[in-house]
Amino acid sequence: MASMKLPDSAPSPTQDSERLSRALQGRGVDENVLVWILGHRNAFQRKEIKETYQQLYKESIIYRLHSKLSGALKKAMVLWMNEAPERDAILAHKALNRKWKKVNQLQALVEIACASSPHHVMAVRRAYCSLYECSLEEDIVSNVSTSLQKLLVSLVSSYRHDRVFVELNIAKSDAAKLHEAIEKKQLDNDDVVWILATRNVFQLKATFGCYKQRYKVAIDQAINSSGNGDLSFMLRTVILCIDFPEKHFAEVIRASTVGQWNTDKDSLTRAIVTRAEIDIKKIKGEYFKMSNTNLDDVVTRVVSGVYRDFLMALIGGKF
Repeated sequence: MASMKLPDSAPSPTQDSERLSRALQGRGVDENVLVWILGHRNAFQRKEIKETYQQLYKESIIYRLHSKLSGALKKAMVLWMNEAPERDAILAHKALNRKWKKVNQLQALVEIACASSPHHVMAVRRAYCSLYECSLEEDIVSNVSTSLQKLLVSLVSSYRHDRVFVELNIAKSDAAKLHEAIEKKQLDNDDVVWILATRNVFQLKATFGCYKQRYKVAIDQAINSSGNGDLSFMLRTVILCIDFPEKHFAEVIRASTVGQWNTDKDSLTRAIVTRAEIDIKKIKGEYFKMSNTNLDDVVTRVVSGVYRDFLMALIGGKF
């Protein structure tokens, strides 16, 4: 569910493109115009703007934004103007190719694989190959520690059936296999990886329910008790993205906004830009439950300038 406000009667793609071109001309940039237009257009409208801008000016508007903007605003607007598969491919590539990457930065890969539809994951893999001339799986193997390779490669390369279908006997059996591996502290067990990477979302939610009912503890808590390393962290991220994605993204935002002077703008941008047209309303609700604070107020407090205005437009806030 999106929160951003669309105009009752949007200008034509030609009118938007002409205003954007004027805003991006010369030495200065009218960033407020960019926010007013791009922050209030849905994916279909933005695609029309991209195509029309290219036809009118023989130049990609994404290239123009990249060359004229800077800092967090540039990153956010460039991501926003890419179509969803290309956007996620860019985020995955950035996560994998950071010089000093932390395990929480690899969450982007789990979000793509576990908080998206199977069709979207396939589209991201195609986009990745097109943009970077190698497969996402190859880059994972080249850039991720051995302990995480099996899980991440399995997640991005599998195709989950997306039908609403659950077999309770399988859920009980899978819960038992997961419990055995967790008790033995064998978190890299093939059964663990295979179950989490291949079962459909509805089947996995039933499995997690069976686990809690039978063993009197939530599976993510059991994993946390079994180990606190990178693999444990990543498995808990997988489970949350499958079972409760809006809670995961609310936590990403909370962790990225712990203070005005150490805001993780990359994570904040990723969470808001990628979910603005999916479930940002639910994320805002979960954020309030988690922090007893409105997300709008937090964004206003921890970031500033036109970057703040753009994020506020995407979450439907006032600025």
